[in-house]
Amino acid sequence: MGVTQHGHTVRLDLADPTLREWTCTVVHVDPDRGIVLDRSAFYPGGGGQPPDHGVLLWQGTQTRIVGTHKGDDLYLIPAEGDPVPPVGTAVTGALEETRRTMLMRTHSGLHVLCGVVFRDFGALVTGNSMEPGEARMDFNLPEVPADFKTRLEELVNVEVAADRSVAVKVLPRDQALALPDIIRTQSNLIPADEQEIRIVDIVGLDVQADGGTHVASTAQIGKVQVVKVESKGKANRRVRVRLVE
Repeated sequence: MGVTQHGHTVRLDLADPTLREWTCTVVHVDPDRGIVLDRSAFYPGGGGQPPDHGVLLWQGTQTRIVGTHKGDDLYLIPAEGDPVPPVGTAVTGALEETRRTMLMRTHSGLHVLCGVVFRDFGALVTGNSMEPGEARMDFNLPEVPADFKTRLEELVNVEVAADRSVAVKVLPRDQALALPDIIRTQSNLIPADEQEIRIVDIVGLDVQADGGTHVASTAQIGKVQVVKVESKGKANRRVRVRLVE
């Protein structure tokens, strides 16, 4: 396993998150788990970001991909009843553009939110989830100012409008973990045997370990609305956000 390869599959999604169509070959088919490609731009899900959807096109046939299964390989899950290309078949993969782009915008928006809350309120993340265009992030934040919701929305959108660059790099484990505050979650979720760590840097705001797909700069996120702030325990606060443009 590695940052750029999982099992038999080269991770094109991490090499180029703008890629939406590519050629590849089927290297394995498991009737219970799905289809394995030699190269794939399908994000398989993880870190709160759901998997991509799309299609495989082959010999005049279409196979819809509706999810993934991560194990020893990255298995693409075909829609029920769709034909499955045999091993050795050359196929064209294509992502569902709207879903992937919205998930990239949403994920980058959560990093801006995380950066602002850490910088201005000193809180770590305790959990998160997202769907295209909407998400929630939980923080260890015992004290919440009366104007927290309004103030947080304003602070986040200032950073979005600043059009900060979103840079991605892969570092050796020791070098990555030496960076200050690289873990923004309350517990360290990086596997102990992971020797390379992917770093997402919203330049000047937020640097953290992350395995998802992102936009190139914060202006591409669009306006973020803080929909609701909820108490989920004595010190846990849940912030719900959505993209409004």
